[in-house]
Amino acid sequence: MLAAGPGASEPKAVLELFTSQGCSSCPPADKLLSEYAERDDILALTFNVDYWDYLGWKDTLGSPEYSERQRSYAGARGDGQVYTPQIVVNGVDHVVGSNRRAVEAAIERDLALPVSIALEEKDDAVTVSVDYNGTKIDHAALWLAIFQDEVTVPISRGENTGRTITYSNVVKKLRPIAMWHGEEMVVDLPKSEMTKAKAKRCAVIMQTETASGQPGRIVGAAMMDLH
Repeated sequence: MLAAGPGASEPKAVLELFTSQGCSSCPPADKLLSEYAERDDILALTFNVDYWDYLGWKDTLGSPEYSERQRSYAGARGDGQVYTPQIVVNGVDHVVGSNRRAVEAAIERDLALPVSIALEEKDDAVTVSVDYNGTKIDHAALWLAIFQDEVTVPISRGENTGRTITYSNVVKKLRPIAMWHGEEMVVDLPKSEMTKAKAKRCAVIMQTETASGQPGRIVGAAMMDLH
């Protein structure tokens, strides 16, 4: 197994919270996600969606790309379940984002991610190293997530009028960086991309895809605080 570089860690699970500033049921889930965001063994990410904007408040962090990611998960599962707050665990299970017991149960169903990934920060790059450990995966996509550790938003309209909510590990950018076919791989990513995003944290996620290109099971991940 690869060793993570200084300041990097290899989590056992990836939690993706789909939330909205216009959703009155979401603040408890936002708070729960912030607790997971403090753990080194969990990669907890916040994705703000935009489909509740019509209720009177335009989500300042919302993105149609993240709404589409959530819909793609529902399409891949075949259940059509798109709601907030929703946590997707390791790209497969989905639970109500404020239900701690359900989140913990989903994490325990996948005790480890089989593909080992290490991150190392250099002067002008972040090096991603993927280990081949015999895991039988035809192909998977390697994704870069750039995120901000905390964003606090005062909300003046909509269902959360008058509330100030802090969001943790807010994804500012998510993009594919390579395809993986089961072999050892090293990819250098320019740090300038992280600098331009004005973010101090990044993660790499290895995720399988369905035949139609929808996101599938997450099989590896690593995260790092940038200096």
